[in-house]
Amino acid sequence: MRAHDEMYIDGAWRPAAGRDTIAVVNPADERVIARVPAGTAEDVDAAVRAARAAFPAWAATPPAERAARLTALADALAARKDTLAETITAELGSPLPLSQMVHAGVPVLVAASYAELAARYAFEERIGNSTVLLEPVGVVGAITPWNYPLHQIVAKVAPALAAGCTVVLKPAEDTPLTAQLFAEATEAAGLPPGVFNLVTGLGPVAGQALAEHEGVDLVSFTGSTAVGKRIGAIAGAAVKRVALELGGKSANVILPGADLAKAVNVGIANVMTNSGQTCSAWTRMLVDAERYDEAVELAANAVTKYVVGERVGPLVNAAQQARVRGYIARGVEEGARLIAGGPDVPLETGFYVSPTVFADVTPDMTIAQEEIFGPVVSILRYEDVDDALRIANDTVYGLAGAVWAADDEEAVAFARRMDTGQVDINGGRFNPLAPFGGYKQSGVGRELGPHGLAEYLQTKSLQF
Repeated sequence: MRAHDEMYIDGAWRPAAGRDTIAVVNPADERVIARVPAGTAEDVDAAVRAARAAFPAWAATPPAERAARLTALADALAARKDTLAETITAELGSPLPLSQMVHAGVPVLVAASYAELAARYAFEERIGNSTVLLEPVGVVGAITPWNYPLHQIVAKVAPALAAGCTVVLKPAEDTPLTAQLFAEATEAAGLPPGVFNLVTGLGPVAGQALAEHEGVDLVSFTGSTAVGKRIGAIAGAAVKRVALELGGKSANVILPGADLAKAVNVGIANVMTNSGQTCSAWTRMLVDAERYDEAVELAANAVTKYVVGERVGPLVNAAQQARVRGYIARGVEEGARLIAGGPDVPLETGFYVSPTVFADVTPDMTIAQEEIFGPVVSILRYEDVDDALRIANDTVYGLAGAVWAADDEEAVAFARRMDTGQVDINGGRFNPLAPFGGYKQSGVGRELGPHGLAEYLQTKSLQF
């Protein structure tokens, strides 16, 4: 697997300050496929200084020209789609069809959407005797996760560039090769030196240095709630803006009268996608008492279609595998009924976990409250609609969810009462322009579409 042994800073690949490297492991066969530099605070400082120097000119670049660079970036990503998909499969373990369609395909659409937004966005408006300007916030420190490595990069970098910000990216250490390919795409797109910079490294070293750097004006982070709280504290001490997309424990609420078979099958598919490594996955399935047993049977049948090593890939690393297996064991210990899967390792090689479904889960169980981040579904029983709402809202998270009902109006009425940032109604399809982000401990701010662009802007008013 091809990898750069340098950082991408100020428009060029340059040697890292130190000699330490990070091994990139294929989670399907546990082989080391590449090594990348383990960035230090010195590397971060060089990248931030480059971004700081490039900011005035990029901020002053007309939006139409920034839009043209983003179009070129979308084209460069599209031209590398096959290589990106193969790389994501190698370092994340995602089945190749998923890597092609979702991991490599969706980011092209998102990048193109920001090119279109940058060209037409109202960066200036008149209110009474004031002209209100929306200006770029400055240098952005983007810290991205491994579960959707390219999408999370594009969802941060594209709106930041559209707004006129410059960026330093610190990608997850498990999936740095995708980030390096993205850096190559920015080169091909003709971004000026320093507008985009890449530093690979470990979170406690390079990530923390980026969050703490006085030259960074906004930190955009996607990852665990625990790390998000730490970044929020660092930023708060410096009165620095943050955008945090954190954990989730989303409810898939199936109301009486809904198409039960469809709701259960789509719900199982939702969690099994990306081996359950999706922050917005509907990991809690809520079913009324009268149809509960039928739903459990449907779920047990549906999960058999998700074969380990084919439709369900490995988890990203050994630690994640152990973590998820631990949660499954905890579910059994606390009295949940295992109807599929379990904690046993299904294959001798690779960080695999069996697709797992629990029945008789109660809201107070650990598996109903904590984010597992694996292919695990908990099915909960409710007595009436108010009980369903209480259970759906009874976690510290509020990232996403789903509601199924006999008609959209009933589902929407329920969704309006949910404490969560995004709800799919009767299987509503993904919208790359809709704002994505959470309530409560699922985060601060929004990504995608015009709301995602607004995160990277600050407001100035001129009175005359």
